[in-house]
Amino acid sequence: MRDALEKFYRFVEEPIRLGSRPILVLLVLPLILAFPAPLWNISMKAPQYPQGLSLDIYAHKVEGGNAGNDIQEINTLNHYIGMAPLNRAALADLDWIPFALGVLFILTLRVAAVGNVRALIDLSVMTLYFSLFSLARFVYKLYTLGHDLDPKAPMTIEPFMPAVFGTKQIANFTVTSMPRAASVYMAIFALGVAALTIWHLVVGRIESRRAAASADPSSTLAGRDETARRAPR
Repeated sequence: MRDALEKFYRFVEEPIRLGSRPILVLLVLPLILAFPAPLWNISMKAPQYPQGLSLDIYAHKVEGGNAGNDIQEINTLNHYIGMAPLNRAALADLDWIPFALGVLFILTLRVAAVGNVRALIDLSVMTLYFSLFSLARFVYKLYTLGHDLDPKAPMTIEPFMPAVFGTKQIANFTVTSMPRAASVYMAIFALGVAALTIWHLVVGRIESRRAAASADPSSTLAGRDETARRAPR
């Protein structure tokens, strides 16, 4: 067990394969594209709104459809049920996302330039943490908005959980919530980094073992001696 761990520790200190470096450089492109793109879209339809109302959530702003008029209409409806307005202040938790994207951008280029397998694993773990934390905070914020209702509102409704993925019926509104381009770009980056990490841990380690065996003449001689001893005389 100890010998296996020591071999693994030596393996993770090896430089990443040359073919992985340009792939990592290409993977920063989705991060760049994610900066100006919308993260999520929430749309609402009801008999009194046959054209529907829509809201795009960015990392740096909240924007309504119909030249920005939809967000005013949505917040008017939210006021009647005692729900906090959907604006930049209500979604201030998203302020850290551009900073996190910038950190991943720098770390990815660093791994591509001078990184080893250990650095690639670190990048993969940080990307996983960032992705799960972002989604968890978004779900928590939606839960808070749907449950922290003003009891003095003109209309009283039961607390609810807004739709996170897919479609949900809330009162007479059909609400659809779906990821947009920035979330897709971030998923492409995360899957790409994860695939490279798994490849290094599986294929890369096998190749490392073969290279070490061929470079160690003592192991080859020992194998020949063992074969000679086992051969019938």
